Amino acid sequence: MTRINILLTLILIACALSVVTSQHKARKLFVELEKEQALARQLAVEWGQLQLEQSTWAMHARVEKIATGKLRMRVPEASRVQFIPLTVPPQAADSVEASKP
Repeated sequence: MTRINILLTLILIACALSVVTSQHKARKLFVELEKEQALARQLAVEWGQLQLEQSTWAMHARVEKIATGKLRMRVPEASRVQFIPLTVPPQAADSVEASKP
């Protein structure tokens, strides 16, 4: 009878240690998950800021201001502007005419 009690006590201790170990691992993983979620939120905010910054840099008025101010560029006179007509390659023209009803 005492051998069974000792065996059951050892099994109980092993199970208790297993439970404690698994809870500790679960807590460590939860802390790591929280850190990663915080990092994901921070990166999402940074991404939004970068998109806003990109749209600001590409605004037409800002580009024109820098071109005229720093680069000393100006709009050409109308007499100096040349327009090049768009020519359609013969194969493309045939396909366009064939698609017309």
